Amino acid sequence: MNEQNERENPKLADDNFERELTTDLDDKTPDAPKGLALHTKILIGLLVGVIGGVIANETLGGDNPNLVGFIKNITEPIGQLFLNLLLMIVVPLVFSSLVVGVAGIGDIRKLGRIGLKSFGYCLVISAISVVIGLTLANTIRPGERINPETAEQMKTQFGGDAAKRVEAQQKDAIAAGADSPLMSVVKTVVPKNVFNAISSENPNMLHLMFFALIIGIAITLLPEPVASPFVRGMGALFEITSKIIDIIMKFAPYAVACLIFTNVARFGIELLGALGWFVATVLLGLAIHMFGVYSLSVWFLSKINPLEFFRRIRTVIVTAFSTSSSNATLPTALKVSEENLGVPKEINNFVLTVGATANQNGTALYEGITVLFLAQLAGVDLSLGQQLMVVYLAILGGIGTAGVPSGSIPFIIGILAMIGVNPALIAIILGVDRILDMCRTTLNVVGDLTAATFVARSEGFELLQPGKTKIV
Repeated sequence: MNEQNERENPKLADDNFERELTTDLDDKTPDAPKGLALHTKILIGLLVGVIGGVIANETLGGDNPNLVGFIKNITEPIGQLFLNLLLMIVVPLVFSSLVVGVAGIGDIRKLGRIGLKSFGYCLVISAISVVIGLTLANTIRPGERINPETAEQMKTQFGGDAAKRVEAQQKDAIAAGADSPLMSVVKTVVPKNVFNAISSENPNMLHLMFFALIIGIAITLLPEPVASPFVRGMGALFEITSKIIDIIMKFAPYAVACLIFTNVARFGIELLGALGWFVATVLLGLAIHMFGVYSLSVWFLSKINPLEFFRRIRTVIVTAFSTSSSNATLPTALKVSEENLGVPKEINNFVLTVGATANQNGTALYEGITVLFLAQLAGVDLSLGQQLMVVYLAILGGIGTAGVPSGSIPFIIGILAMIGVNPALIAIILGVDRILDMCRTTLNVVGDLTAATFVARSEGFELLQPGKTKIV
């Protein structure tokens, strides 16, 4: 009866949909916390650190003994505590989230074409996003927008580990003899002993993620009764580590104030200029991917006018931007994709649900730019091979990154430690991470919708059918 009334009265259908959408969002959205939001506190911490650092640098000078003593005994230890806490949970977080994300595919043999198309599309689009990010970072080079003297100081402070690591790698290469390119790839990607890869102070993220990927694929090939206890255990570990992140991030405003004060007091206000270039580079990359790559995708692959596509998903865009969470936006995306775009429910349920965790194009782009930016600040010149490694890690990181606000921060810290850049540099971008998180989450969610329309069109479904879709 209700369905007949909706067909006869389109406005009633729209009202019912809005009511259902609001109910779903109310069910999924937790009560608003009392007091200032965490990102507001972090921003305040950033401003306090910047203002204090500028005053200290301008009045005392970065080499003042009293200032150096204050940094070494107060602000630096507090900031290092925060970084160590985050590094502590990188391995369990990345491993569990990647295993759960891949295992969420289900039985690959049953999924067939839809599964292969979805993940093939996501991998290609994610690779394009990272290439865009690295191209912009190498072209604009935001981390080098400081004077040579400050750059040399930062290289000494933050890039020493990288130089030692490169030297050690060169010695290993000489000792092992010249390997063929294929052998180099095998040794770089596939671990001989995964426990050795994660037992060092700076774990090998490449080996860890490859191992997690293999575990996840194996799970999809096993009967559910055999694999489900392990998957539940990994799911519990993921939830536990996510909760630990929540606890650690409550300390973030104070740690950010200390870390930013430490860096600005040492190197002066020029650091803020480089940060502005970083923000501009990230936003430019996100804009190119959103309105360039996605528009081409929906035009050529989904056969939808890009302007019409973006008009029909505006509710999803607003929700993603305001929540900074792919998971929180999922109920809205499921309804809008079915009602506004005409994607069948069976395709929506798979592509959008898995995509909320496994298809993080904006996050992959952001991680690529951030790693290069911080490496440039530290005076570390990454080779082409190392940048390709960052591409690989960022693509897999899109699967292994939690679909929650600031979920990529621990992953970026892990990569920095792996390439020998002091993770303390992450403090420079924490203050602006929230606004960039809102933007990249929007890109992530829109990417899920482009994937859903591509799969539906390739399976022969007609999209945007008049009379069968309604716009909210």
